[in-house]
Amino acid sequence: MLDCLPALAAAATVTWALARRRTAAHTRLARPTVACALLSLASTAAATPHTGSALKLMDAVLLLPLIAAVARWSPRRELRLAIPLAALAVAAWPVPLVHAGFLERAGAASFWLVPALAAAALGGYPRHVEQRRRTAVAEARRAQRLQLSRDLHDFVAHDISGIVVQAQAARFLAPTDPGQAVLALERIEKAGLNALEAMDRTMHLLDGDQEPASTSHHPPGIAQLPTLLDDFAALSGTEVRLQLPPGAADAFALAAPEAGALAYRIVAEALTNIHRHAPGTPRAEVRLSPTPTGVELCVTNEPPGTPSSHRPTGLRRRGGRGIAALTEDVQARGGSLTAGPIDEGGWCLTAVLPLPAAPAKESREPKESKRSTVPEKPEEPK
Repeated sequence: MLDCLPALAAAATVTWALARRRTAAHTRLARPTVACALLSLASTAAATPHTGSALKLMDAVLLLPLIAAVARWSPRRELRLAIPLAALAVAAWPVPLVHAGFLERAGAASFWLVPALAAAALGGYPRHVEQRRRTAVAEARRAQRLQLSRDLHDFVAHDISGIVVQAQAARFLAPTDPGQAVLALERIEKAGLNALEAMDRTMHLLDGDQEPASTSHHPPGIAQLPTLLDDFAALSGTEVRLQLPPGAADAFALAAPEAGALAYRIVAEALTNIHRHAPGTPRAEVRLSPTPTGVELCVTNEPPGTPSSHRPTGLRRRGGRGIAALTEDVQARGGSLTAGPIDEGGWCLTAVLPLPAAPAKESREPKESKRSTVPEKPEEPK
């Protein structure tokens, strides 16, 4: 009975798992497998050289699919005990039946340990592949959420901050200067339309369309910087100077439109931080300087003077991750971004954006070919 019991228990467990394969029974095989392994080890410990090997072999063979099933579907905390016990039971069954020394018995146990490990690998490999797929999907979703939050922060939050500031200013100016209050309401309307356009662009990207339906879905770039600075100056009363090399907007549009959009986001984030943390600053400067490999973007502001009575205190309750997120984006493009105080007071944000040089070479080739073909035309009539 002791020899038959392990084989009968293993056969019953396999039959039960096959009969209920359409249910979640395969996830509850760890404990029955532990029971079968313990019975098999007890039978092996009580075996004698005259014990029949057929039942022991059947027991070991039936434990192999149980090992694979446990490795495939059982919870991790349960398979850590079930698989080693079952593998030990499979490897130990021929040891009492070998009429030789220690080395021969160890060799027999090692030989039968191989199929047990193969069964565990056969069940664990699909589990590993599925886990990697789930991890990749989770990382992709996390990256999408981060990109969406960055876009909303860089574009929508900038316009929302302007709306709040203008609403606060209009509330104070309405009793004494209705005309300025009306202008503030107009700027609120413009900022709201910009925020809606940014939301439409974000939703368009989430829809997954490859080609935008209109040019309004394209993110703003270097060409929109003057408009951004004019809106900021009208909003805050800060004098803003823009130093933009000639042809820089065209170079960004042709060579690296993504870099131009990133530069716009950096300037928008810097101006928003000036709004929130230095609302009384008299002057700010945005400067783009060419470098041997790209362009350097620098946004500086002077220290604030007398604090304004219309300071947007509601915007300064907590900080965001705008600079940290932009730093990651710039570093992903091979550049760098730093921000900190300057010696004269105020704040400085500096970003170095690399630009590809290939488009510039391609643009020179047609010019050189035209120069070489011009002298050949007057020679033909001669």
